[in-house]
Amino acid sequence: MKIKPIVLKLGGSVITDKNKVATANKDAIKRLANEIAQSKVTYLILVHGGGSFGHPIAKKYNLSEGYTNPSQVIGFSETHLAMTKLNSFVIDALIKHNVNAVVVQPSSCVVTKAGRIKRMELKPINRMLKMGLVPVLYGDAVLDSENGFSILSGDQLVSSLAIHFDASKIIIGGDVDGICTADPKSSPSANLISYVTLEELKAKKYEIEGSKATDVTGGMLGKIHELIPAIAHNIPALLVNASKPWRVYEALSGEEVIGTIIECG
Repeated sequence: MKIKPIVLKLGGSVITDKNKVATANKDAIKRLANEIAQSKVTYLILVHGGGSFGHPIAKKYNLSEGYTNPSQVIGFSETHLAMTKLNSFVIDALIKHNVNAVVVQPSSCVVTKAGRIKRMELKPINRMLKMGLVPVLYGDAVLDSENGFSILSGDQLVSSLAIHFDASKIIIGGDVDGICTADPKSSPSANLISYVTLEELKAKKYEIEGSKATDVTGGMLGKIHELIPAIAHNIPALLVNASKPWRVYEALSGEEVIGTIIECG
């Protein structure tokens, strides 16, 4: 039987306080760990964002621009360290809820070229899935064959992993209900779009804005852009509000959930 995992992304805006540097939202992390445990998903790959841990440091040192001067090298180290600290909160919560989580550091297994994944060692992840383990990856500072180093977003990881493992679906847990007709954070008249195909998404001018918080990976617009290759491979993507209790559980369990489904069409 072929393994077709679910690839789940937990946004940095949910698991951290983006208004306070390097501050984890421990209550949200514990709640989400419990929802993942309760869903009893057989095969799962988890990716999480950086929020207030990775983004401010990466922005401070302009890491997304690649290597331009020696003073950035310490920024690479600091960004990676910050992400390992956030990841430790996630892994700890998952294990305490009896989820067999194991960290996979992108900086140790991914090389990009001009910011795009060029090579990724996936055999260990495949073996982990077969053993009943849950690989946990995250957005990270990684080495780049063209630019020296780059910031690899969790969203690019999600899409790449989903395609390689022929995922059954992608779940993106952010801090909004999904794609709306306007920015739900600033427009009371915004309506949720519960279903959309790639062609409809391209044809209609839905309000998809970049994050107003410090985000070196493009906010909502960046997420949608990164998902396109996976959706084009007939892997459906479901966007849900992970800051709302039980939304992630419902999405993982295949239950009806408030959100946006994007399919190839």
